[in-house]
Amino acid sequence: MTAVLVSAGAFLMTLLGGYVAQRTGDRRHLVLGFAAGLMLGVVAFDLLPEAINAAPDEVHGVPQALLMFAAGFLAIHIVERSVAIHRSHEGEYAAHSHAHAHSHAPGGKQGVGLTAAGALVGHSLMDGFAIGAAFQAGSTVGTVVAIAVVAHDFADGFNTYTITRMYGNNRRRALALLGADALAPVTGAAITLLFSIPEHLLGLYLGFFAGFLLYLATSDILPEAHSPHPSRSTLLCTLLGVGFMWVVIGFAD
Repeated sequence: MTAVLVSAGAFLMTLLGGYVAQRTGDRRHLVLGFAAGLMLGVVAFDLLPEAINAAPDEVHGVPQALLMFAAGFLAIHIVERSVAIHRSHEGEYAAHSHAHAHSHAPGGKQGVGLTAAGALVGHSLMDGFAIGAAFQAGSTVGTVVAIAVVAHDFADGFNTYTITRMYGNNRRRALALLGADALAPVTGAAITLLFSIPEHLLGLYLGFFAGFLLYLATSDILPEAHSPHPSRSTLLCTLLGVGFMWVVIGFAD
């Protein structure tokens, strides 16, 4: 029951992240740069190390978690190509960068935003599982994991709202997914009162999700951030996002 109560902190931090994402106005390029940095930091410092630890068995010399990482990256790449979303020339991002705020965005493009946000909700659900499983191992372990989850769920809420809106979905839909993302850790922690996920499967999931996030950060969000405002401030925000996740995960460890 302690895990469920602690996960309420993750609920509040997720909502706070979404609120901050809504209030950015014409500083959207800075928000996207920071969001990409957060996502890169989560992938490099959190998801991949955890995935490799949980699923270290190798297939033809490569850890299974890293194979799933490549599969996640390729899966979203194939989805984007199949609905003809990704532009062939970076210069075209300027025209497409404002489409998120209007209703003319292609349905397939909106679907990618919903899929990405849905994956973030799934990740938050796993965060709740992580809190619950950690408290089953002991209160000290549970507290450390909870601090890490609560801290980076701010980034989850921020990214859920930003990604949903960036791909042309309306504000109501983005808020609905933000609410689902906020509830997910509490739900995941509650589920662990009944059973726990095998560690190996958790590692495979984390590897796949890491590849998914890396593609979004590098192939979509960063070019989008730099297209209207190719400035040093956007690059600085990306570096700050990566550094922020390094500090958070470093303290958690």
